Formats: sequence, C-alpha cells, structure tokens
Amino acid sequence: MKATIAWWDLAGSGQTIDSLRVYLRDEGVEPWTEVPGMRLKFWISDPATDRWGAVMLWDSDADLTAPMPPNRATELIGRPPAVRMVSDVEAVVEGAHSGGPLEGGLAYDAAGTAP
Repeated sequence: MKATIAWWDLAGSGQTIDSLRVYLRDEGVEPWTEVPGMRLKFWISDPATDRWGAVMLWDSDADLTAPMPPNRATELIGRPPAVRMVSDVEAVVEGAHSGGPLEGGLAYDAAGTAP
C-alpha cells in the first residue's frame, strides 16, 4: 500500500477550517467515492496551527498519476499544499471498536447529518 498526504497552511488564504468543512459536506467528499485503487481518504485539520489536509491510502498497484477528481481545495485555498508526499505503508490495523462503518467526521457533525 501507499499513502499520500497533502497539508495546507491556511494563513492568508481567505479560507478557514469551518469554511472547508462546509465545502466537504456540500461537495468535497462524494467525488472521491469512486476513485480506482483508493482504499480510504480522510481529511484532517489542526485549528491550533490553522492547517488543513488529507491522507489517502492506496492499493500498491494504484495509478497515482491517473486523473483524479478536481482538487477544489487547491482552488478554494488559492495555492497547492505546502506539503505533498507519497510514502510506503508499512502496516495497517483496525482496532476493536463499537462504531459502524468508517464515515462521517466534524464536517457532518456540524450539519447534524451523516453521509
């Protein structure tokens, strides 16, 4: 497996973590549900440092150069991520939990709905 990480510094961008949550809830998540070879994508934020990003897990044979959904985050933020990296995944494990399917997050909690 491979992992890709994109991380933006929002300072001076005109965007906030809250505005990007609205983007995710309204339009940002759905285009990624049918990306070939992508196992999981989760969006991350750090209010203390005003940063926003995403982490994706890919099958080892996924074509990371294939066309992806439009990167609206880059368009909204006005610049590419400050950090973009591709790494090998050494191990993956899912812990014991009582939750349902792995979906949702703060973008949906704010609206009181789930995807």
